[in-house]
Amino acid sequence: MPERTDEELVESILAGAEDDFRVLVLRYQQRLANYLTRILRNQDEALELSQDVFLRVYRALDRFDSSYRFSTWLFRVAQNAAIDLMRKRRLKLVSLTRPETGDSDGGEWEFASDEQGPYGELRNRERGGAILMAVSRLKGEYRELIELRHFAELSYDDIAEIKEMPLGTVKNKLFRGRQMLKDELEEFLRD
Repeated sequence: MPERTDEELVESILAGAEDDFRVLVLRYQQRLANYLTRILRNQDEALELSQDVFLRVYRALDRFDSSYRFSTWLFRVAQNAAIDLMRKRRLKLVSLTRPETGDSDGGEWEFASDEQGPYGELRNRERGGAILMAVSRLKGEYRELIELRHFAELSYDDIAEIKEMPLGTVKNKLFRGRQMLKDELEEFLRD
């Protein structure tokens, strides 16, 4: 039996099969937590907020507009909740790393390497750290689009809906953001 779409699950939940919401949670909980971690720069807050987002979505499921994708709606609710939390706490978006430890929140990026052994692992960590630092130095609009595309793994269409931007603008800004990353990392990547 083929896997049910998000929209089919929503219909089923609204028809009384409330246990189907668990399927949606399992489908999106990791991606949502990763996305919120990148925004909030705090994994514990992100995990707590992701639970709150799922609760908000569940309570508002009857207002879901099926002409949009569920994932787009979910990430828009998450983005708004994160913004509200940051406003309450007056947090600044500065870096993708925690200043107190220097470690990245939510794990490290892994990169394939032809190199074997400890040197290859060290090189991959250095590359990941350099990329995280370069992303953190991007202007807010470019950083957020890069995070939505590459951390939350959203499609261009989903990002356009979440950000209420034309698709062409999203593609253009992502291209420019990637170009800025490439320029900043040029010397590092040449090594």
